Amino acid sequence: MYEWLREYQKLIEEIDYLSFRLDQSEAELKRWVEGDLQNVPLQRESIAANLEESIQAIMKEIKFKVEQRDKLLQLVDTFKGLDHRILKMKYVDGLTLEIIAEELNYSTSHIRKRHAELIRTIKFVEMYHSSSLT
Repeated sequence: MYEWLREYQKLIEEIDYLSFRLDQSEAELKRWVEGDLQNVPLQRESIAANLEESIQAIMKEIKFKVEQRDKLLQLVDTFKGLDHRILKMKYVDGLTLEIIAEELNYSTSHIRKRHAELIRTIKFVEMYHSSSLT
């Protein structure tokens, strides 16, 4: 139903984690190149010996995930209906329900009720889906 939202959130988490790993790997490489480990000889089998390749692989994976996220957002932008617009504006654009109501020319109470219904529906579908898998 609204699998796109789950997929979007998953991609964001993966991109964030890969960015964290990239920062960690770059910091470690800096230690070996110009920091406290620059005079320590590397063993061919050590993880540090392959840091540059690892950094390139992480960067490639981040690029792929960002492209997937962008394609997903392009798809979501083609969806019609108030429900999709509310979910995108809330969870992708980061707007408050009040601002969403204002931008869509609905009352705040209507958008709040609609959002609450959407969340209940999503949770029910997820619960039903997870229970049918077991």
